[in-house]
Amino acid sequence: MECVKCKMESLDFPLIKYKKLSKSQIIISVDRLTRFKPTEEKYLRVFSDIILSSLTEPRLKKSEIFDMKFSLIRDIATEIFNGSLDEKNTDLSINEQLKIYENSVFNLNSNTKELLDNKLNYKSAIKLIDKNTDVLNLLWLKNLSGNTDIIKLRQQSGFLYPIEKVVIAEGITEEILLPVFSEKCGYDFNKNGVKIIAAGGKNQVVKLYYKLSEELKLPIFVLLDKDAESNEELINTKLRKQDEVYLLESGEFEDLLPKKLIIKTVNSEFKNFVKIGTEDLDTGLSTVKTLEELFKEKCLHEFKKAEFAQRVKQQIKSPDDVSDELKKIINYIENF
Repeated sequence: MECVKCKMESLDFPLIKYKKLSKSQIIISVDRLTRFKPTEEKYLRVFSDIILSSLTEPRLKKSEIFDMKFSLIRDIATEIFNGSLDEKNTDLSINEQLKIYENSVFNLNSNTKELLDNKLNYKSAIKLIDKNTDVLNLLWLKNLSGNTDIIKLRQQSGFLYPIEKVVIAEGITEEILLPVFSEKCGYDFNKNGVKIIAAGGKNQVVKLYYKLSEELKLPIFVLLDKDAESNEELINTKLRKQDEVYLLESGEFEDLLPKKLIIKTVNSEFKNFVKIGTEDLDTGLSTVKTLEELFKEKCLHEFKKAEFAQRVKQQIKSPDDVSDELKKIINYIENF
């Protein structure tokens, strides 16, 4: 593997030696730098990974890298990144767009801003990205330029970025289905920059809200199950004026699924084994408990929320498949 030696005028040591990054390493680095993650966290991770994987002289340990000035970490990683690209380019318009975007989303300190003030050769790097990629942040990046109207670009292409709102939900079902329901009601999350995050349970919602409310400038909409009143109270103690908490009027998110949609899903997916009707769902139990018992009784495989949500997703065809409370939630998200 080719080694490259170069002089770094701004470094404490004037000469470094490194092996070039591979194409996949360059693409992974670009991907990670443009994900929806705290700026300092992702930039330090990517820059340190670049240095650790490629720098051969001097050899640095991870602990030594994190003891360095951010500007020095940035400059070494930038030299390696740019030196690994065959095509040189001094156009920093994408860097400026990313700098503006990160500053609009996250609360940044002066050290973190130094990481953003880099000269990474994005123009050449994005040419390595597969034209058929479906990774939204990479699609967005490939379409950025100095004169890009990034809001118009998102509205036309549905790239999600730049993100303008965050929705925190308890579980994976909401993350899978809420954007689909919303799109059928005329409000496309990706075109309007709405990022939904599953916290992994109601107790994790509070922790995630506390964390994001410190890190983000963006408004946050928190969606909680009906039985999460105590979590709502905890969030309200630190609720920012631009944020909102919504407590479901009935049960949990699965209880908002229209019965006809559930019946359509089960009968479509298991048409060779079972056919159900409204009477099979009128048990007095929650939707999840009802489906768990139904799957067991009909000798279907174990009921799993994420798998069932993916099946439901395929059956959502129009606003008629969206319950009234779901429409109410979507309206809140659109207008808060």
